[in-house]
Amino acid sequence: MNMRVGVTLYVQNYADWDRYEARERGQDAPALDPATDAKIWQEEIEFGLQVEDLGFDSLWTIEHHVTPYTMVTNALQLLTFFAGATSRIDLGTMVVVLPWHHPIRVAEDIIMLQYAMRGRTPFIGFGRGAARREFRQLGVDMNESRQRFDEGVEIVKLALTQEQFSYQGEIYNLRDITVRPRPRDARQLLDNLHFSWGSPQSAPIGARHGLKPMIIPQKAFEDYHADLEAFGRVRAQIGLPPARPRIHLNVMCAAAAPQAKELARKYIPQYVDSAAREYELGGDHFARIKGYEHYAAQAGGVPSREVLKQHMASTYLNNHVWGTPEQCLRKLQTLCDAFHPEEFMLVFRYGSMPLDVAQSSLRLFAREVLPAMHAIPLQEPISYAGDVSAIQPDTVSN
Repeated sequence: MNMRVGVTLYVQNYADWDRYEARERGQDAPALDPATDAKIWQEEIEFGLQVEDLGFDSLWTIEHHVTPYTMVTNALQLLTFFAGATSRIDLGTMVVVLPWHHPIRVAEDIIMLQYAMRGRTPFIGFGRGAARREFRQLGVDMNESRQRFDEGVEIVKLALTQEQFSYQGEIYNLRDITVRPRPRDARQLLDNLHFSWGSPQSAPIGARHGLKPMIIPQKAFEDYHADLEAFGRVRAQIGLPPARPRIHLNVMCAAAAPQAKELARKYIPQYVDSAAREYELGGDHFARIKGYEHYAAQAGGVPSREVLKQHMASTYLNNHVWGTPEQCLRKLQTLCDAFHPEEFMLVFRYGSMPLDVAQSSLRLFAREVLPAMHAIPLQEPISYAGDVSAIQPDTVSN
């Protein structure tokens, strides 16, 4: 088996943030011209339709609501479209935010996607969300996100594996539930459920549910070894083998190093700015929400949001992949050696990046980097298990 490389669609309308936030504050600002969203969506669909022909292994997308940050409100729905429009590539979510959905509907949508893919593999990533605007607009109490996530995973797994089941929790009380159609291949779905986390304390939560790790980097890569160690130790404690992570990255590939550097330093900080605005990073509201202590501590440790964004921009420029094809390959090889990943999921368009810039980067990468990536053999997963008695599933907290 060799390295897999996929492409992620973000569908961002970064240019709308100032107008959006002004209206949110009640200031006089123009109404949104819906043609701007429509243009971006059409471009992103056409962008995604190239991925299979260019030789990539998979197509991924994410879920967000309300803001210009990303405009994919249902990852499984979008991927079902691409399932019908493609024949070879696999499809994946990074992530479905379980607290925002009834888990029975999530299980049904996963099953429908599997049928639409006609024998290919859906890779489903789950998360619990961290943006209070989204929780508010969807009518979900953010204080319940941890409990909703835990119960959601348990119910989805039951729905995929049991023809009929009942479930009693703090949030959901379900009796004699049957999901139809039954999965085409329940084991395939269970084996490819993943978890992405924001705080170090959250990493073992997904492991306790038997999920595999998915890194969407928000801090220096070297800091993820401790998270993966906690993840691996819980998997080992419940009798599961080590699992390779999947790693998401932003990419800017250009023929000349100065051009790549200029473009990366323009658009990667724009993505960081958009994320900081989406999650209101640095805000004091996290201190009043159960389960988000890590974000509260981060907010308390920096003098201002601008300083936080500058620090994040520096971290993202160090983490992510930009340069000539040779430089991009070198960075990815370094990450292969450090983490032994299963796959990279790469986003080529973010911030206010014009379509032609993203197209050029995508096609150059596909032509000059992708074949070399496909030649890299998968390495054995790193065993982070250590002393499995040190972490007990019932003591893991968020």
